Amino acid sequence: MDAGLDVLRMIHFTGGIFLDAEFSAPWCVAAQVTPDDCRPFTPVPQGILAYHYVSAGRLLLRVGEAVPVTVSAGHIVVLPRNDPHVLGSELDGEPASVDHLIQPMSDGGLARIVYGGGGDTTRLQCGFLYSETPGDALIGILPSVMTLDVAQGTAGRWIESSFRFAATELAAGDIGSSVRLARLAELLFIEAVHHYLAGLPPEQRAWVGGLRNPFVSRALAKLHDHPERQWSSETLAREVGLSRSALAEHFTALVGVPPMRYLGRLRMQIAARRLRESLTSISRIALEAGYESEASFNKAFKRTFGAPPATWRRQQQGAAQTTAP
Repeated sequence: MDAGLDVLRMIHFTGGIFLDAEFSAPWCVAAQVTPDDCRPFTPVPQGILAYHYVSAGRLLLRVGEAVPVTVSAGHIVVLPRNDPHVLGSELDGEPASVDHLIQPMSDGGLARIVYGGGGDTTRLQCGFLYSETPGDALIGILPSVMTLDVAQGTAGRWIESSFRFAATELAAGDIGSSVRLARLAELLFIEAVHHYLAGLPPEQRAWVGGLRNPFVSRALAKLHDHPERQWSSETLAREVGLSRSALAEHFTALVGVPPMRYLGRLRMQIAARRLRESLTSISRIALEAGYESEASFNKAFKRTFGAPPATWRRQQQGAAQTTAP
């Protein structure tokens, strides 16, 4: 069986909070559901995933210092770890809190948000899925934002009508409807992850197979959670409960390279993404990537990408401006 599909089969959400939103330009909101927000509906969850399906209009979405992502009608944006994010027609002003905008369910539908300045309209369905078990290793390794185009064919209409059918049952008191909404959103998430994995170069997809082994999975999660740590083969093996040689054998067999070589590649991928998608200083990115000095980071980056970080960043930003519509 394909390793990616095998891992995706293990992902399971137990319910969620769902919203129907209509915004009019100009608008800007801050969105995140915390575990405590779920307390009225479920035991406090261990993990939450957020998604937004844009059925009309367009929006900008930004996580932290990253460059905003444009999401158009017919697209789903998925935030696997429910990172705090801002979305709007523009992101310059102070965002309003979603908590103060939610209207209770009425007329057999989702809880609603209607907000904005009266200009161009953007409509979206939002979901925050929760799990009562700690986050899967796969979720911890995914990027903070993923997008999926469902505008082609009848997929978009099927998605929206399916959400509304389950929402009507939810408002009518059907105790199984929230689970059906969660299953529907779970399918969308699996499709988004599968689409993301399929687009990766083979060398960046190798870690998926490692998630099937509990020791390698823990090692991958630790490296991805804290790539900045001064890891050694010995400390990593000790933290996952194996000898250094046993971990190296399992890791190399499933991922294709030894743990420390994988860590080096991971650090370069993180650094490249930060250089391309944020304005963070190179010295800060070097620290985040686990390098004790900017000079050693510059040397490693040039060896990998063929240019120093500052030059590579300018090239990437110039290419993005050239290809922008």
